[in-house]
Amino acid sequence: MTHRDNPTQAAAAATPGSHQNPDDDLIGRGIAQWRRERPDIDSSGKEVVGRLIRLEEVVLRAINASQEPFGLKYIEYAVLTTLRVDGAPYCLAPSQLQARLLCSSGGLSNILKRLESQGLVRREVDKADRRGVLVTLTTKGRHLADKAMPAHARAEQELLAMFTPQERELLARLLSRMLVANAPELGRESEADA
Repeated sequence: MTHRDNPTQAAAAATPGSHQNPDDDLIGRGIAQWRRERPDIDSSGKEVVGRLIRLEEVVLRAINASQEPFGLKYIEYAVLTTLRVDGAPYCLAPSQLQARLLCSSGGLSNILKRLESQGLVRREVDKADRRGVLVTLTTKGRHLADKAMPAHARAEQELLAMFTPQERELLARLLSRMLVANAPELGRESEADA
């Protein structure tokens, strides 16, 4: 298998701070075709957006591979660790969990059923609001989250290995700015949410 076949290896093999021609990747070649066939359309946005769309698959593949030894897919891992990093008592209302995970309520319900059947989370009546439900991380779920978190962090580091610390900081700021400008609800938590 070559580095071209494995994005994580390619990232690790690249030297920090090295630069490549933007036409070297699939998106760059596609943009060149757009410019040749439709020069009347400003396709420069594809240089970023196209790569973000393609990177979603690359990132999820790497994260899922990092979680395979723990029997988790990314979204299951995300539920467990979202509860874990919320701190003791490691519980959230499903609506809070859904907002932080950015997935549909139907999808979340199925994920919670799977995790509950494995003894990793527990759903129980909210004692403060009898109509509500809380999702609580079990001791087993907390131990699994704690074991899985370092592998996830390593996978993220490998995905970013070609960047210097300064480039990573700049990229993080730029992506944050793009995210908040296009989805303000994903910015700072309001006073009511905090």
